[in-house]
This record gives sequence, structure tokens and C-alpha cells, in this order.
Amino acid sequence: QVQLVESGGGLVQAGGSLRLSCAASGSTSVDYNMGWFRQAPGKDREFVAVISWNGGVLYYADSVKGRFAISRASTRNTVYLQMNSLKSEDTAVYYCAAGRVVTVSKDYFDYWGQGTQVTVSS
Repeated sequence: QVQLVESGGGLVQAGGSLRLSCAASGSTSVDYNMGWFRQAPGKDREFVAVISWNGGVLYYADSVKGRFAISRASTRNTVYLQMNSLKSEDTAVYYCAAGRVVTVSKDYFDYWGQGTQVTVSS
């Protein structure tokens, strides 16, 4: 089992930046791909970004391309989401997730963190 803990959320003005972190611990027997998802009030959880275990494959939602960047530490136990040029519509609870395939579908991620709130004020 993999445990995931997000951090770095908070309140930021539109146009500002935040860096989210996801610390992973637990089983290391499987190389996990890591993704970021978000859920805004009244909406379904949606894909934000994903990175393969070796860092070689990255995908972003159209809504965040050019503004967000996903990366992982060399130790591969921490995944980051650098969020720049934040907009009010980025306001959501952000979740990190671990899965066995590189995908944009939340259905293919096996482990989830508890989420961290990101609020962008206009």
C-alpha cells in the first residue's frame, strides 16, 4: 500500500503561484505513476497532470497547459505541482494519486491523498 500526503495549498491572488507537494511512502515493490487531480465545489474530480514513474511521460489538462508543471524528486518519493498564473477557476481541492498506468482517468489510480485546498482570489 502507498500512503500519499499533499501539502502546499493555500490562498493566493489571481496571477500568483503555488507549489504543491505530494509525499509518498509505503510499498516500493511497484513503480507508480503519479497524477494530480482537482475537485472544485459542485464539480467532479478532474484530471490535472500525470507523470510516469521514470519521469519520461507527462500529460496536462488543456486548462493548465503552459501554467502548471508536474515533476518528481530524484528519490521519486515526492511529486510536485508547480502552479503559475493561477486563475480563480483553479480553485479546488487538489489530490495526488498513484497508479500503475499513465492515464488521465482517475479510475486507474489506486491510491489517493487527502487533498489540499487551493483558493485563488480575484
